[in-house]
Amino acid sequence: MELWFIGALALLLLAAAISDLRFRTISNGLNISIAAAAFPLWWLMGYELWPDVAFQLAAAIGVFLLFVGLFALGAMGGGDVKMIGALCLWTPLALILPALTIMALAGGLLSAVMLARAKWSRESSKVQVPYGVAIAAAGFWVLYKHYLNHFSFNAFA
Repeated sequence: MELWFIGALALLLLAAAISDLRFRTISNGLNISIAAAAFPLWWLMGYELWPDVAFQLAAAIGVFLLFVGLFALGAMGGGDVKMIGALCLWTPLALILPALTIMALAGGLLSAVMLARAKWSRESSKVQVPYGVAIAAAGFWVLYKHYLNHFSFNAFA
């Protein structure tokens, strides 16, 4: 049954990345779906209200608030911030920082590609980076690392 939720998250992440690439928006419906699907998965995985659910919610809210600050500075879009918070509901506490690091690296690479493309085509408008692609990349990493990788060969895992 867990695989249904994992598959649903993968499809939602893919839909969000495509939407952000095409339209530079991530709908509230997608973000709500990503967040809402985490709750029954917690139940299936045997999370206890205390401390499992409480800590997971606290971490997701903390990360969300951190990125709300970046939104307030104009550094990120609102859909991106909501998607990051929703994804943190799926991300085990020990993987949140590595997932954010992967997101930042993917976002940096994506930004470099977008800037090079704008220079190459001599666009004069402001470059908008579809950061949902980087968030989705981090989400796929979380899916692999936590939910699908039953045989870790990493000495530091």
